[in-house]
Parts: sequence; structure tokens; C-alpha cells
Amino acid sequence: MSLCKHCILVLLPGKKNLMRCRRCHLTIRADELGEGHCPECFEINGAKQYDFEEIAAVDAGKTRYRCEECGVIIESN
Repeated sequence: MSLCKHCILVLLPGKKNLMRCRRCHLTIRADELGEGHCPECFEINGAKQYDFEEIAAVDAGKTRYRCEECGVIIESN
């Protein structure tokens, strides 16, 4: 058990617009795609893969916080 009292909490952004590469299964935010191809496939194979599936947010309705002192993630409804 941690002795931290979790006095300094930071609100974490919700998981929205997540995309998963259908080839290597890398999960990445849509705004991080940049040129639109999978960066993992490009780095490993040199091939630009554009085939993604959108991932639904599974934690809808929950608010997440991170303690700045110890790093623990706290969820609340």
C-alpha cells in the first residue's frame, strides 16, 4: 500500500478517435497518424499500410486522474 495521499491529481483526456492497424495491430490516436499510414509497419517493413479500424472507447462515462506524486491512475464514475 502506498503512503501517498494523492493530493495533486491531473485529469487525463478520454480515449477518443483511436485507430488500430489491421496488419500489425498498433493502436494509435487518429491525430497522431500524420501522413495517414501506420508508422510501425513503415518502420519495420518499409511499407505504407493505410488499413485501419476505429476502436470504440470502452471507458465511456469514467473520468480518469493521475497522481503527480506517485503516478497511480484513479478512475471515477
